[in-house]
Amino acid sequence: MSTVQGAGVVVTGAGGGIGAALARRYAAEGARVVVNDIDPGRARAVAAEIGATAVPGDASGIIEEARDALDGTVDVYCANAGLASPGDAFAGEPVWAAAWDVNVMAHVRAVRTLLPDWLERGSGRFVSTVSAAGLLTMVGAAPYSVSKHGAYAFAEWLSLTYRHRGLKVHAICPQGVRTDMLTAAGSAGELVLAPGAIEPEDVVAALFEGIAADRFLILPHPEVAGYYRSRAAEPERWLSGMNHLQRKWEDAGA
Repeated sequence: MSTVQGAGVVVTGAGGGIGAALARRYAAEGARVVVNDIDPGRARAVAAEIGATAVPGDASGIIEEARDALDGTVDVYCANAGLASPGDAFAGEPVWAAAWDVNVMAHVRAVRTLLPDWLERGSGRFVSTVSAAGLLTMVGAAPYSVSKHGAYAFAEWLSLTYRHRGLKVHAICPQGVRTDMLTAAGSAGELVLAPGAIEPEDVVAALFEGIAADRFLILPHPEVAGYYRSRAAEPERWLSGMNHLQRKWEDAGA
């Protein structure tokens, strides 16, 4: 894509999975890429592989360093770092706080820093790796589901508020993807996500197709659109179906 050539791109959570696939694709398209991950070794390994710059650390605290590494200009910010937090309503306060901080507030903090420049230039791109859980929900993972709904809501708000001023926003909402996060989802992930899981590269391909078509909502699993329509049009039926999954999970020994 010609608009990617030479662009300054930051990808958080890029030490593996979807983030690493994003960094590789952007680098292959000619972008100048900053690879961020909380694990310094993984960030540096991916950066060395693709000729990028590693800026390890918490995604919320690396914006200025990443911008400096790109000579002051971030054209694309991929808010990909995420926390898969299982648990129910009784999950501890620290679990809920961490899920909200990583999955939502890290996005807000990045935008606070980058948005003034994007609006002044009249261009910028914010890519949010949300999850189908942000449109639907996920059994056995209340903190994750709720915070991903927040991530989707923030991306949606950004798009409707600033699209006329040149900001492009994309919300990626896959179901199962073969990453460490799928493994961390445990038995619920095995039941709900694993059967239809795709590769990280498939997610990135869907994103680039969506960028070319100027689409906000990116659905690497197209069937999610039908689930989302059902959730809105027939909430009782949808909730009954999800409760069936919940009971199936419980019966399997959750």
